[in-house]
Amino acid sequence: HLDVVAGAAGWLLGILSPLLLGCAIAFILNVPMRALERCLFPHAKKANKLRRPLALLLTVAAVSAVLALAGMVIVPGVRDAVASIAAQVPEAFERLQESAARFQEYLPLLANQIEGLSIDWAGLSQKAVGLVQNWGKGLLISGGGLVSGIVSGVTTFFIGLIFSLYILLQKEKLARQGRQLCYAFLPEAAADQLLNILRLSERTFSSFLSGQCLEAVILGTMFFVSMTLLHFPYALLVGVLIALTALIPIVGAFIGCAVGALLMLVNDPWQALWFIVLFLVLQQIEGNLIYPHVVGSSVGLPSIWVLAAVTVGGSLMGILGMLVFIPLCSVLYALLRQLTVHRLKQRRVPAEKWREPPKK
Repeated sequence: HLDVVAGAAGWLLGILSPLLLGCAIAFILNVPMRALERCLFPHAKKANKLRRPLALLLTVAAVSAVLALAGMVIVPGVRDAVASIAAQVPEAFERLQESAARFQEYLPLLANQIEGLSIDWAGLSQKAVGLVQNWGKGLLISGGGLVSGIVSGVTTFFIGLIFSLYILLQKEKLARQGRQLCYAFLPEAAADQLLNILRLSERTFSSFLSGQCLEAVILGTMFFVSMTLLHFPYALLVGVLIALTALIPIVGAFIGCAVGALLMLVNDPWQALWFIVLFLVLQQIEGNLIYPHVVGSSVGLPSIWVLAAVTVGGSLMGILGMLVFIPLCSVLYALLRQLTVHRLKQRRVPAEKWREPPKK
């Protein structure tokens, strides 16, 4: 009864989704909050009770400020681009009229061809009316589902955000309770191994998050500086867009490139072409020099396996898979390396047998 099990699992995940989202938000916010805690009143013992709430407040304020600044850059830029596109509509309409006028000379020949065809216009009209009615019903149903989905998503987000704040305020107590459960219900050796894997996973995912954010900032800055020097329009807008979309490993920057090229295509197609050339050059620099060293070294994963993790994760789970599979593969890579070294020592295999290939 796998269908019943899958339905029960989906129902349970639906109930727990706000809590799981809260755990994810808490994990992300914990990275900058932990750095702030180390800097706030490091030698003042009396400020211990204030250090955690103040660090959490500063973290939430900093993240909100970054998102607000990004919105202040993106929204006016998109508004100006839409206004520019709207200004081009009359000229495009005139070109359309000219094309229609040139097409009129072919209308008599087309009319003669249509008269020679036997077409059931009544049946086609009925089918068209039926399609319009079905489309209207589907639109109403999907519109209601869209509104319901938006309300549910906003509610889930705020519940998860509040839950994440509670987790961050008492994370040491929750960690201690988790360790108690492990040692209470698992053999001591298995509990030790599980906790070691969880600590390795936490370090790896935190390093990946920090490296990915740093790489996105570097790439966005590169685009802003290069576009400003080359006098491209929308330099700040495209730089912020690429910095935000670059949080998606490897392929995210292409989304920002598509948006930037579309904005420039309205005014000058040649400029859009040169922008794509600039993007390809900077993408090669970022993909071959920056990303493998910043993100790959932060998670301890070689460059080839970073690319493999992104490919497999994207194929299985889309954007979420790209974000999760790099640190996940890094954890598996570290565990496999430890196990391999242990097995080689256990089997007493000489290092010269695996360190270099045998000479012919």
